[in-house]
Amino acid sequence: MSSCSSCSSASSCPSSTGKGGDGNCNDLMARQDRIIAATLGHIRHKIFVMSGKGGVGKSSVTVNTAAALARRGFKVGILDVDMHGPSVPNLLGLTSTVEMDAGGELMLPAAYNENLSVISMDSLLQDRDQAILWRGPKKSAAIRQFIADVKWGELDFLLIDSPPGTGDEHMTVLKTIPDALCVVVTTPQEISLADVRKAVNFLQYANANVLGVVENMSGLVCPHCHKEIDLFKKGGGEELAQHYGLRFLGAVPLDPATVVAADRGVPVVYLEGEGPAKSSFLALADAIAAAADNSLEVLSTPNS
Repeated sequence: MSSCSSCSSASSCPSSTGKGGDGNCNDLMARQDRIIAATLGHIRHKIFVMSGKGGVGKSSVTVNTAAALARRGFKVGILDVDMHGPSVPNLLGLTSTVEMDAGGELMLPAAYNENLSVISMDSLLQDRDQAILWRGPKKSAAIRQFIADVKWGELDFLLIDSPPGTGDEHMTVLKTIPDALCVVVTTPQEISLADVRKAVNFLQYANANVLGVVENMSGLVCPHCHKEIDLFKKGGGEELAQHYGLRFLGAVPLDPATVVAADRGVPVVYLEGEGPAKSSFLALADAIAAAADNSLEVLSTPNS
């Protein structure tokens, strides 16, 4: 069990050891805070994938980056906090519902393979065509439960897939996981960049840790002649990163193999053979792993 120092309710709790109490708090929210802090303490890196724009491929980036990290031998979890449009289980071909551990107290994330597991609202539904009609407080409570009531175990990476925008889900994640490292996904064209700039502004206002920017749908590699076409332009994400002084983590081109892989429920990085998207996602995963390790070293350095 974590100490009062890791509890967000410690400042107002009479049982806080910092206020002369014994630390045995009966407040349900404070108790959940301590459980969340203890759970997150077993996860080395928390990567929050977000964008102010819908349709930029956040879920595809999340799933393929997580799968690439798992392929590298890391223990990886995916937390899907898109309550209204969860797509992570479909991208992984997961059809099983969530099960409980032997004690019946904690949910077990659905396993894709020995290194990759997932929790998503989609895995909790008996009817996957059912709409989720929830407002902010209920969504926030569910996100907290997805951390506190799930047996994540020891992980190298927890990737958090988010819905578009900068709403309740995003604020809950940043408040609940204050050391989350944010990866901002954009496509190269201005209509995407305009919304993504708002997302970067949101992260700056929230004093969040921004790991860097990913440019998805960065050109199209023709499967026949293998030449590159700037279908949605190219370089907008890199320019945005430079403008805000952020790290540019990499670019992923459009690749027909990605569509085939998504329909099959297999990450493109697990397809046989080589391809533009596969090599780009593997390089992106390596860049994120290196940047996350560097960020952790900076955060843990005294007076940094």
